[in-house]
Amino acid sequence: MPKVAYSEEDRERIRTALITVGLDLMAKQGIQHTTVEQIYKTVGISRTFFYSFFPTKEDLVVETLYWQQPKILAYVRRLMADPALSWRDAVKQFLHACCYGERNGIAVLTLEEQQLLFKRLSEESCRIFRQKQFRLFQEILEGFGVKTDEKTVWLFTNLSLAVMVIRRALPDTLPLLVSEAVDETVDFQIDAIVDALEKRKKASGADMLG
Repeated sequence: MPKVAYSEEDRERIRTALITVGLDLMAKQGIQHTTVEQIYKTVGISRTFFYSFFPTKEDLVVETLYWQQPKILAYVRRLMADPALSWRDAVKQFLHACCYGERNGIAVLTLEEQQLLFKRLSEESCRIFRQKQFRLFQEILEGFGVKTDEKTVWLFTNLSLAVMVIRRALPDTLPLLVSEAVDETVDFQIDAIVDALEKRKKASGADMLG
């Protein structure tokens, strides 16, 4: 006989399972190729029950992106604490892992996925997303030991997401770019980002000494 009543603990457990399963599938196969049906069937609930947790797929996508933020920050801390890595190598490894998120369990939105997501989110949801996005990239920079201000955080956000999106966009979304050179392009852009961060880190260190 099917269960008709769930405790708050049951609901919280199922909600967490939906988010973690959703994140795992989205990281591996992309958000567009991950369906609500795949997620609720993996968790073992009905379609109707799924929608009692998340009114739309987009609501779940946003929650998975929030869910992975502590994981991303923990990864930054591990890299920075690794005695085998120089500061530069640790930052490069982090950015590289994000660019190839499907290999590392990190969900990264493609251009098409970003467009679809933000068309369907409410104005309030978009505002909250921006706030959380800013805080995430600010904490990443702080984890790198880089002094932050609003301009630096948003610049780092744009540069980081740009290289991630380009890596995901070839060859289908940006057919004029040469897909055979995508890995070299990613490496070049990551080096440029790290160069800029290294200058800011050194400059902030000099300011402290002064």
